[in-house]
Amino acid sequence: MSALPNRPNRPSLESLRLRPIGETAALPAELLALLQHEAASALKVARTMADWLDAAIAMRFAERAQVLRREAGKDTGTIHFDDDGVSIEADLPKKVEWDQALLAALVERIRAGGDDPTQYVDIAFKVPERKYSAWPDSIRDAFAPARTVKTGKPAFHLETKE
Repeated sequence: MSALPNRPNRPSLESLRLRPIGETAALPAELLALLQHEAASALKVARTMADWLDAAIAMRFAERAQVLRREAGKDTGTIHFDDDGVSIEADLPKKVEWDQALLAALVERIRAGGDDPTQYVDIAFKVPERKYSAWPDSIRDAFAPARTVKTGKPAFHLETKE
């Protein structure tokens, strides 16, 4: 592998953007492994820099955004302000979590009272795959028609042998 980095016809990460994907796919596996490693390293550096920059921006503008949000009577959400000719949009998203056991009890209370709980809440059922796999065949067979298996994006990690 040590000879690969200095090969005169070795494509750079930057040049890959300009190559047809089929040309890149035809490269030797060892070179693909090297390029994948370089891309992962570059991505790690870029994420670190983006996190660092985001932290600096937050340090500079978070307090001002908090004051403006409070003045607007908001705990969360988006506010806009200017700083030295730059338009700033500061968003503090709202993340709501619900206690599932308490919600289930409330849904049963609504149902017991004669109302339709779907008028108030969305009800969804989930079956963890590890539980489904552990069920006896009779139960699994009953649930099988309600189950659809889809695949995600394939992933490959290449590593050269040293």
